[in-house]
Amino acid sequence: MAKHGKKYLEAAKLIDSEATYEPSEAVELVKKAATAKFDETIEAAVRLGVDPRKQDQAVRGVVVLPHGTGKTQRVLVFAKGDKAKEAEAAGADYVGDADMINKIQQGWFEFDVCVATPDMMSEVGKLGRLLGGKGLMPNPKAGTVTFDVSKAVQEIKAGKIEYRLDRAGQIHAPIGKASFSSEQLNENLKALMDALNRAKPAAAKGVYLKNVSLSSTMGPGARVNAAAFR
Repeated sequence: MAKHGKKYLEAAKLIDSEATYEPSEAVELVKKAATAKFDETIEAAVRLGVDPRKQDQAVRGVVVLPHGTGKTQRVLVFAKGDKAKEAEAAGADYVGDADMINKIQQGWFEFDVCVATPDMMSEVGKLGRLLGGKGLMPNPKAGTVTFDVSKAVQEIKAGKIEYRLDRAGQIHAPIGKASFSSEQLNENLKALMDALNRAKPAAAKGVYLKNVSLSSTMGPGARVNAAAFR
């Protein structure tokens, strides 16, 4: 059984592990329980009533959080010519084609998100094992394979996140930092839950939003009333 330090145990006293809280109350409690010396990330964990083994029940998509995540995403864009200039103008941190591909093959990974124009994907595909293993491969479903590189970069910088169902049938996604106001966290949480509701597969049966919980990086979790988002 995992052992917890004094700070965690003190923070755990703030949250009843058997209780279910309304979203705004859960946000307040998780903020209070985030007592680490750094600005902890607040994460939502959502258990969905779908079978992750079935392709027609896969849940994956993107959402732009109205207040961002509190983390500045470093964006790499694979593009040439005018599209490369467009990416640079939009605020991409790194832009290139063969030079960037070679750099990654040499072990460079100083970026958080990759965007690529469709005409670059035959070359970027060579990095499949390197980028795929880190969840960095550009994907049309995530809006990261596109000719509209300006929009893609701007949305990522504005707080766009990707969510994806894991093997346990859960979605884990950041909704901000402990330093965010309760209002900001609540609005980010609502944006995420609205996106998950829109992404409900037609094949999903029964209760879709089963369980929702919030927690900070180092703190205990608080169970949220999932019915508030149905």
